[in-house]
Amino acid sequence: MNQDKHLLQVEDLRVSFKSGGSLVDAVRGVSFNLGREKLAIVGESGSGKSTVGRALLRLHPQSARISATHMRFGDIDLLACPERAMQDIRGRRISMIMQDPKYSLNPVMRVGEQIAEAYLAHHKVSKREAEQRTLAMLEAVRIREPLRVARMYPHEVSGGMGQRIMIAMMLITEPEIVIADEPTSALDVSVRLQVLATLDDLVSQRGLGLIFISHDLNLVRSFCDRVLVMYAGRVVEAIAAADLDKAQHPYTQGLLAALPSVDQRRPRLPVLQRDQAWLTA
Repeated sequence: MNQDKHLLQVEDLRVSFKSGGSLVDAVRGVSFNLGREKLAIVGESGSGKSTVGRALLRLHPQSARISATHMRFGDIDLLACPERAMQDIRGRRISMIMQDPKYSLNPVMRVGEQIAEAYLAHHKVSKREAEQRTLAMLEAVRIREPLRVARMYPHEVSGGMGQRIMIAMMLITEPEIVIADEPTSALDVSVRLQVLATLDDLVSQRGLGLIFISHDLNLVRSFCDRVLVMYAGRVVEAIAAADLDKAQHPYTQGLLAALPSVDQRRPRLPVLQRDQAWLTA
């Protein structure tokens, strides 16, 4: 990791949503820095990990309350940034890869047109140049016959190819940070590894900062540099991915113990025991 300068600095991030007549805290006091590295945010469904990713890009509805001591992207205060400036940051400087391409791609547009559209939204170039960059980007994400694929509609491509198309769309703008929200959870294991290898190569070659949101501890152990473990809206442990087996917090230990293993056969996986003290510790 390049520690000379943080790409992103977040301190005491809090996100609340209205529910009935009261506010529900979804993220409570999350702090972290991001360099040119692969940072994982893991936790169970509802832990707040995706809420953090969307808060960074201010993608929550206006009714949501987002606050932080600071949430800075380089020299830019993301909380105070005007909406017009945020529109330039979203996609151009910070991109987000969603979980399932079939819900993110426009079903009535050819995939090549959608990728080119993302580039044209942030760069004043000719349509022809955008098309050429689209083909080059499809090739970069290891898609064979990029011209043929560019002419296809989303329903004509497989899940793995659709996710590579999403990666191409998010990286064609040459962002500095990529937020990947469970980008491989809808894929089978073999395709998942291929997509991760593609993403890993592109992040390394371009020197990007990656926030990888996942519930899969085994996956982030082999793919990421650092891990933030979230429980009930809080970060309960921050640890190097290579040191996950040395985790100290009982929640992280419980998640690891509940993972099935081919090598270690057990009649029953342990049930994760939760402690109210974790909500305030």
